[in-house]
Amino acid sequence: MKEAVAAELAASYDSAIVDEIRAAGFVQRSGRLTLHLAREFGFCYGVDRAVDYAYQTRKRFPDRRVCLTGEIIHNPHVNDRLRAQGIEILTDPGADASTLGPNDVVILPAFGVSISELAALEARGCTLVDTTCGSVLNVWKNVRRYAQEGFTSVIHGKVKHEETRATASQATQFPGGHFLVVLDETEARIACDYIRHGGDRAAFLARFAGAISPGFDPDLHLDRIGCANQTTMLMAESLAIGELFRAAMRDRHGDARLADRFRTFDTICSATQERQDAVLTMLAEEPLQLMVVIGGYNSSNTCNLARICSEKVRTFHIADPSCLVSAVEIRHRPIGQPSTAPAREAVTRGWLPAGAIVVGLTAGASTPNNLVGQAIRRLQELARE
Repeated sequence: MKEAVAAELAASYDSAIVDEIRAAGFVQRSGRLTLHLAREFGFCYGVDRAVDYAYQTRKRFPDRRVCLTGEIIHNPHVNDRLRAQGIEILTDPGADASTLGPNDVVILPAFGVSISELAALEARGCTLVDTTCGSVLNVWKNVRRYAQEGFTSVIHGKVKHEETRATASQATQFPGGHFLVVLDETEARIACDYIRHGGDRAAFLARFAGAISPGFDPDLHLDRIGCANQTTMLMAESLAIGELFRAAMRDRHGDARLADRFRTFDTICSATQERQDAVLTMLAEEPLQLMVVIGGYNSSNTCNLARICSEKVRTFHIADPSCLVSAVEIRHRPIGQPSTAPAREAVTRGWLPAGAIVVGLTAGASTPNNLVGQAIRRLQELARE
């Protein structure tokens, strides 16, 4: 039913001004404001497909209960529009998954769901609509292969993120399959030290409680490892973590046995990499005075875009255009706020400089063009004040 929902999707999420700026070489000058738009930003193919499938599902089953196992993507604007169509999000307060049955339709989000969640839905006889991103499915394929061949999956990701939980579950569906989730280079180094030297087993298990598979034993299950990652993590960090583990396994087993003990592959999705590369190029080529990054505060790929930008220029991560309160005041998520903590919004005054100003703009892969366009219009208004 793609054609049946195409006009509604365009009306909800497209932006004429974004199309104009793209056609003009991704730059627009308006009064004292020069705006540079990253050449890759916003909805990726996987997100676009997931949202499209959700709209088609509602159209296809107008008289049936339609649910999402969780947020379809990490963008409150998009999720609220789905709620307004009568699609129930089962992680919302008051939602009741226990009453699901054969007459109900359940959409699996772009992040995917765990093996146990999928089995529970199948047991209830629900009609399932799977929007899991192809890049995520590629990671799952490799993690399953690791488990089948006796390798523990070391996953660079956020242990509470839906995608990471789903990916980790792929490792444990095979006998002897195990996983370890590391958030960053600090946690990776802790694990690498244990690989090299051993250590306090109880302390290791306590340190990684909740981030390891049932029955995980670091003395056994770090002997053969394969690296993977949540697809929306910072590419440079994922690659660095892979190298840390490669070096640790080489130190423990030697070069001759490394191929039998260590495996890795690139599991950053192409869209995530393209958006990160695009802001790096813009930062290198344009004389930006500040950067605005638009996307959900719980969006991993958006937070990572903001991290990249903040290393080069003053950067503000905003959830939506309403955060651009005035030429004096902006609401934003502070860069570097712990990703494992609930998002905490800050207010900064004096954020927009006087005189001629050059601003860069990008958006996370779950941010629709209509929000980007509204932010551009708002920036133009504020620059005229």
